[in-house]
Amino acid sequence: MIAATYTPSASNHDLSVRELPTPEPGPGEVRVRVRLAGVNPTDWKSRTGLTASTAPTAGAEGIGDFQVPCQDAAGTVDALGAGVDTLTVGQRVWIYFAANENRWGAAAQYSVLPAERVLALPDDASDELGAGLGIPALTAAYCLLDGGPVSDQAILITGGAGAVGNAAVALAKHAGAGPVIATVSSDEKAQLALAAGADATVNYREPGVAERIRALVPSGVRRIIDVDIARNLELDLAVAARRATIVSYAANPESAAALPVRELMGLNAFLHFMLLYTVPHAALLAAVQSTQAALTAGALRLNLPQHRFPLERIADAQDAVRDGAVGKVLVEIP
Repeated sequence: MIAATYTPSASNHDLSVRELPTPEPGPGEVRVRVRLAGVNPTDWKSRTGLTASTAPTAGAEGIGDFQVPCQDAAGTVDALGAGVDTLTVGQRVWIYFAANENRWGAAAQYSVLPAERVLALPDDASDELGAGLGIPALTAAYCLLDGGPVSDQAILITGGAGAVGNAAVALAKHAGAGPVIATVSSDEKAQLALAAGADATVNYREPGVAERIRALVPSGVRRIIDVDIARNLELDLAVAARRATIVSYAANPESAAALPVRELMGLNAFLHFMLLYTVPHAALLAAVQSTQAALTAGALRLNLPQHRFPLERIADAQDAVRDGAVGKVLVEIP
């Protein structure tokens, strides 16, 4: 098969596209013929050593030390390992965590991974939608729902045009939250958040952001899903209701936030930091289930621009994510 690979332990982290033996699924595993793979920030961060790699430490027998990147994809079931009876060969699926402690990531013609990481893709859901779920949607689902039901709660989502933020808007509306407010940086991004179901958007580059949010929710926001808490904490606290939860899911290595302890105490606020790769297994499965339910109900849609790259340009695809491409970056698998 054709696959993109890099060597996690090497000082040179360049990607190469080459022929590899097609892997066979073991017990409890599924082999998926990949059609489209989704690219996430953790792909280039893990490859370059900016964050801890999720690659296995030992090389596959006889074919050296390598990692196939990309956690997310859409494709079809190609083969089933012993004991797998929840899927059928030829079934359309979306996958997540393909490269998490598993060398057979999604940037290849075939990925082999545990069956629980392979979900049915509804007939009315496109491969583009399926490949864009995974890390963004599951992150959003965990941030939104890990504290319990959010029905009728006011939700603020910073960065409503980002992959996680846009999914969080759609999942919040599907869960009955409201009003759902998203911050954005332009009119174009406001339209992306509104298309996902946001009740209102506020441009954070304009003055009076907190006042405009408070006008929409005088009693304060109950849950805040924040893409940059180091920059947004002052705003978060200005609009938070008492006992509000602020969930932070993204950061740069240099990110640091000064905590106004007395203000947090006065609000009885909860600060929740998360990384999808380290959440408890039961919580991860709950996020998967809620995402799949929203997908089946048609609540998750293609709202964001797409940037498509052929497999031989996967390095360019990762660079596009690193450089802040608005929308979803996808890799086409031949």
